[in-house]
Amino acid sequence: MFQNLSRALRILAVIIRFRLDAFLPYDKLPWYLKYSIGLVSRLLKPSKRYTRGERLRMALISLGPIFVKFGQILSTRRDLLDEDIANELAKLQDKVPPFNKEEARNLIEKALGANVEDVFQDFTIEPLASASIAQVHCATLRSGEEVVVKVIRPKIEKTIRKDIGLLYAIAKLVRNINDDGRRLRPVEVIEDYEHTILDELDLTKEAANTAQLRRNFEDSDLLYVPQIHWDYTRKNVMVAEKISGIPVANIDELKQADVDMKCLAVRGVEIFFTQVFDHSFFHADMHPGNIFVDVTNPKSPKYIGIDCAIMGSLSYEDKSYLARNLLAFFKRDYRLVAELHVESGWVPKGTPVHAFESAIRSVCEPMFAKPLKDISFGQVIIGLFQTARRFNMEVQPQLVLLEKTLLNIEGLGRQLYPDLDLWETAQPFLERWLKGQIGPQRVFEEIKIQAPEWAGHLPKIPNLIYSALEQISHQDVRHQQNTQAIIKLEQELKRNNRMLPFKILGVISLVTAWLNADEVSLTRIAHADLTSLALFAVGIYLLVLKK
Repeated sequence: MFQNLSRALRILAVIIRFRLDAFLPYDKLPWYLKYSIGLVSRLLKPSKRYTRGERLRMALISLGPIFVKFGQILSTRRDLLDEDIANELAKLQDKVPPFNKEEARNLIEKALGANVEDVFQDFTIEPLASASIAQVHCATLRSGEEVVVKVIRPKIEKTIRKDIGLLYAIAKLVRNINDDGRRLRPVEVIEDYEHTILDELDLTKEAANTAQLRRNFEDSDLLYVPQIHWDYTRKNVMVAEKISGIPVANIDELKQADVDMKCLAVRGVEIFFTQVFDHSFFHADMHPGNIFVDVTNPKSPKYIGIDCAIMGSLSYEDKSYLARNLLAFFKRDYRLVAELHVESGWVPKGTPVHAFESAIRSVCEPMFAKPLKDISFGQVIIGLFQTARRFNMEVQPQLVLLEKTLLNIEGLGRQLYPDLDLWETAQPFLERWLKGQIGPQRVFEEIKIQAPEWAGHLPKIPNLIYSALEQISHQDVRHQQNTQAIIKLEQELKRNNRMLPFKILGVISLVTAWLNADEVSLTRIAHADLTSLALFAVGIYLLVLKK
């Protein structure tokens, strides 16, 4: 309790120090907060040297690595943030001092159940790199293979859960302040972050992702993924092949190696679309720190991808709608874009398509004032999603990861080759992919996929046919019985309808007989006159005896 209070007070101090009160809507705050913040603001000098985005970035750095990582993930939510803030948060680097090297050694030995010297021929105690969640050491296996050993920081999960608890408290406060706070969906953002960062604590998941991505690009000229050594991989320790390449952000070094920069940029785009549409499994954390370049053949450079902790996946329906959306956008068919959003369920079914189409046109049409090669794919998707949010589009986590990855790839591609025309590469790919989803070839591929399952059901078919026929037979009997009952009911209704006038007449006769009789007649039938007796008899006959 005391630790949480201490941490909350530290966060408050940072908010005051970096004047993050500028983000607060004073008119929506309770009176006591207005008074308190206003008093503190007067005591502090206005921070005019830095923009609000810069102040937010510095505040997150001051709060520590967990908040830095949160800022990195938050920077990808350009559908929710203003551009100046998103750009500043994108500058955050997940670099922190390494933890005690002897402690790292002890953690590795405990996880592997053996001394470092018994597992590795050589182990470098000084870390190669250090981040908020883990750090990496170089080593050599007894077989002579050079590897890297990734180890999770000690007690990091406790720190993460504590800080996430505080983030939830802040998110709920932001959500409850006003409509803009609700529009930002802060609690959902924290939920996404919690899921992402806790997944990163399990290195077996990262190892499995790495193995899958490696298998997808086996024998590919586009991307190389290092091999995982499963015998030495645990939940908090992962051992992988050590790669050798030039960091993709080192543009000058790549140029000195005479790398074909246009080819490199185009291949980055091809890798992205191949992962998303062909494999349905894409690396969702492809920032420059996770990408290297193999320059063995400078005219045909090959990417090397590491750190597969965060991966994304799209369903077939999502891929289809996304491809058709992008093609429709570049053909300026805004009606189809609107219809696809509704058809996909990304926006509610009752959304007025005409109004949605008009909103999309007003956002997208100005983009075409620029040459096609200068249109940002990422900004197109952000623009479409921001417009859709006005029509109650629900947050789609898989599309958020896609948006983030596309922005990274596009930014990187244009860094490598400023004249990169993303659409020139994307259009034929999307058209080819969509064409491959229809026609005989697609049917044949689907049959190949389903054939083993169908074959497994073949021996059961005679029993299934017999059971089906037996059910049909029973249904026929029940149907006949139901039919007879219905016919009988219809006959009864018809008979009742025919008898209704007689019954009404019978009632009238009885009432008339009663009204016509005197008191003596009612008690002694012998004194009743003939008229009353006749009416009484007719009434009884019509009500009871007439069938």
